[in-house]
Amino acid sequence: MRTLAYLLLCTFISAAQAQTLSKSAAEVTVRVDLARTMGTFEPVANWFGFDESNYASMPYGQQLLRELHDLSPAPIYIRSHHLLTTGNGVPELKWSSSNVFSIDSNGKPVYDFTITDRTFDAYKTAGVRPFVELGFMPKDLAANVPGITEYQLHYPKQTMAGSVNNPPRDYAMWRDLIRAYVAHLVERYGANEVRTWYFEVWNEPDIIYWHGTQQDYFKLYDYAVDGVLSALPGARVGGPATTGPASPKAAAYLRAFLDHCLNDRSAATGKAIPLDFISYHPKGRPKLVDGHLEMGLAAELQSVEAGFRIVANYPRFRHLPIILSEADPEGCAACSAKDHPANAYRNDSLYASYTAAALKSMLDLAAQDQVNLRAMLTWAFEFENGGYFEGLRTLSTRGIDKPILNFFRMAGLMRGDRVWALSSGQVPLEQLVQAGARSTPDIDALATRSARSAAVLVWNYDDDDLPAAPAQVEIAVEGIPTGVTRVLLEQYRIDATHSNAFTVWKQMGSPDLPTAEQYAELKVAGQLQILTSPKWLDVNNGHISGHISLTSELPRQAVALLRISW
Repeated sequence: MRTLAYLLLCTFISAAQAQTLSKSAAEVTVRVDLARTMGTFEPVANWFGFDESNYASMPYGQQLLRELHDLSPAPIYIRSHHLLTTGNGVPELKWSSSNVFSIDSNGKPVYDFTITDRTFDAYKTAGVRPFVELGFMPKDLAANVPGITEYQLHYPKQTMAGSVNNPPRDYAMWRDLIRAYVAHLVERYGANEVRTWYFEVWNEPDIIYWHGTQQDYFKLYDYAVDGVLSALPGARVGGPATTGPASPKAAAYLRAFLDHCLNDRSAATGKAIPLDFISYHPKGRPKLVDGHLEMGLAAELQSVEAGFRIVANYPRFRHLPIILSEADPEGCAACSAKDHPANAYRNDSLYASYTAAALKSMLDLAAQDQVNLRAMLTWAFEFENGGYFEGLRTLSTRGIDKPILNFFRMAGLMRGDRVWALSSGQVPLEQLVQAGARSTPDIDALATRSARSAAVLVWNYDDDDLPAAPAQVEIAVEGIPTGVTRVLLEQYRIDATHSNAFTVWKQMGSPDLPTAEQYAELKVAGQLQILTSPKWLDVNNGHISGHISLTSELPRQAVALLRISW
């Protein structure tokens, strides 16, 4: 007979918050059944990316890579732009370079992997795996495109508008570059290791990141894939990394690409076109409404769903891994909240609660459409020399971890099988996709179970970032294995007063240059924090005994993780 354990989620809300509450508290029950499995829990949140590939080898970048490695026992994958871009290896906003390719005075290719080695060595040292985006075009290989006269444009200009995003002037030379590049990676890191990586051809060719036609991109893809597989048979290759297919134009591009891979012959080989994974980029749409921030979760989920349904219509491809190789609340990591106030979500717990709601929704949409979601890649890293909490989309700021990174620490504690969980406060999936969480908050849960432990993730998310009373949440967990007499309960929390260095920084007066003592305090505040001391709870005759009558409160835009072990 199944056992039943009632675990009450306990926290507090600060007096300062209490003075600003404008809505009555919701009463929510979350039920979890550890005996009802829903399949293996795929760690789709273990993927990250950023524009400036050179940051990987810089001090804060190396520190963050190590922290990302430590999130989870599952592999962490890293994607970045500009791996093939010409330049001196000095990063700028939305720009990096490797100088891997040039042409000498005799018209012969010259390869230099010095800067590339710094980037990939940083990945190896940290123990993370590359998701290799093959882009952008080296200066000496870029074709002439009318109206484009500069190679690099500096931010805040449209950096992708230069010839760095032109097609190659010689596709055979492009293939040889890719072959040489991958062959070098194999020589340096080993074939078996590199086969665990992914190779994605270009980035968002359906918009200004590509200055050729659709057919030009398909040709680029064919020649790139031939170069990869010539150097490493069995490597995983894919694309097209298009923008969100809720847009009719992006949807048509994704379909055309899949049709190309399904029906055409490779422009490079005349043979069938390899495709090992499918990638595209769903994004949300935050905005300011009546003086407050309103997130756009529905926009992101609509693009996720549109892409899933497109893939599901291709029987040969519907079981391929789908990699959402940029999946974010909006589209510009380098656009700070100072200049773009709608990006103010980035420093606080709102980013974490949004991502929790997005994660479950994407898993549910994948199950609904019977497709293989492999990755929800967060396009956020760090900006090496930026100011503290300046509102860029980052996981850490000058070595101080932000609340969003603590969400990924929580997600990394979830493993094994996904199990049944039902919340009386959830917004139905169809409503989240159509309109987001606006009329009522999404107070929901995601649960997993492994051999000797379980994890329950709970969040209180609302698109409208307005003051609200905390939710009163009771979590009931059943299905604890027969014979277990005691369980250990650990509770982790992200909210305004837990796992939140941004709050502490503001309490310090938002210093531009914290003292050594302040910096040390911020480092501690940036870590994932336990809400209360761990508790051993007795399980007697199938029930947890004793009197558990703690006040349970989950503030708006908060995320909690309960770990139960035995």
